[in-house]
Amino acid sequence: MDLLLFFLAESWHVFRQAAPFLLFGFFIAGLLKALVPADLLVRHFGGRGVVSVLKGALLGAPLPLCSCGVLPAAMGLRRQGAGPGATTAFMIATPETGVDSLAVTYAMIDPLMTVLRPVSAVLTATVAGLAANLLPERYIPAIAPIAEAEAAGCATGCCSGGCDAPAHAGSASPLGMSARLRGGLGHAFGEMLSDVGLWLVVGVFAAGAISAFVPPAFFLDALGGEFTSMLAMLVVGVPMYVCASSSTPIAASLLLKGLSPGAALVFLLVGPATNATTITVMARTFGTVLTGVYVGAIVVCSLVFGYLANRIYTALGLDIHAVLGVVTEALPAWLELASSALLLLLIARALLHSRHGHAACAHEPRPADLAAPGGLR
Repeated sequence: MDLLLFFLAESWHVFRQAAPFLLFGFFIAGLLKALVPADLLVRHFGGRGVVSVLKGALLGAPLPLCSCGVLPAAMGLRRQGAGPGATTAFMIATPETGVDSLAVTYAMIDPLMTVLRPVSAVLTATVAGLAANLLPERYIPAIAPIAEAEAAGCATGCCSGGCDAPAHAGSASPLGMSARLRGGLGHAFGEMLSDVGLWLVVGVFAAGAISAFVPPAFFLDALGGEFTSMLAMLVVGVPMYVCASSSTPIAASLLLKGLSPGAALVFLLVGPATNATTITVMARTFGTVLTGVYVGAIVVCSLVFGYLANRIYTALGLDIHAVLGVVTEALPAWLELASSALLLLLIARALLHSRHGHAACAHEPRPADLAAPGGLR
């Protein structure tokens, strides 16, 4: 019972630290959704040039989508003419970082990791995109029709766009600024939060378990080697599903147990961008060769940037273990408590709304059913 209470107390402490910055991150995400035109990404992703790859990486970096949540978006981009390199770069940069995860990284780790994380994500996405552009056309299958692509994306269980998402996607009616802001914030604290909210809670409990049950300096004793610890993070991170926000408290807890900053960066890059479901759907939709380039670039680049991160911390004389959580401790307790309560309510609301939306979808006739002979009228 004492261990259980200690585990719950550690989990609550992690959640309190992250809540104010998560709310801020989702607020910024809502502004991006409201202010960035929906067709902007598609217009700039065409072709196989270096510029389109850089655009895919840079424009995808601030968007807070998980690795399977980004699949339907990437399929839509590819179907509308985006090149394989730009699509690959977008698929890597988007889940590896985002405004919400950067806010939590600053809160729970330190400012230097807050810079290294997006820079490494963008460079990894660029390397993967350029490698994808070098593939011959015969290794890049044509994208599936939109109905099949949507089914493949939603088969992962991570998308919660709702029944009427496709119907509104092509709407060209202009909206006022207030309506766009309401829509953007509603999307951030609704659909987006329902995508990552449950996994965020799972990540918080995982971080609490690490804090409560893993012995101090475990990684210094058991995985003291630099590359040994980074390889261990690869083995854990590649098949595991964890979004960018929920991976941050886990990485912070691992750092407190002696994990090196480079190994933590490996987990922060690999965990959000890969998981068994994403790899399976990618192989079926984009082909096994392009999927191999995707996974291979993430693995190699994460090891390289993890090694460089350790060198940077050493050269600057910084001890990441000494500054963990310093930023958050400056926040008043009432703000942490109020943010935690508000975030819990928003997560519960988003998950309930998502469940009702899926139930309504299950009873709504599909267009194919309506068009079939003898179908509904």
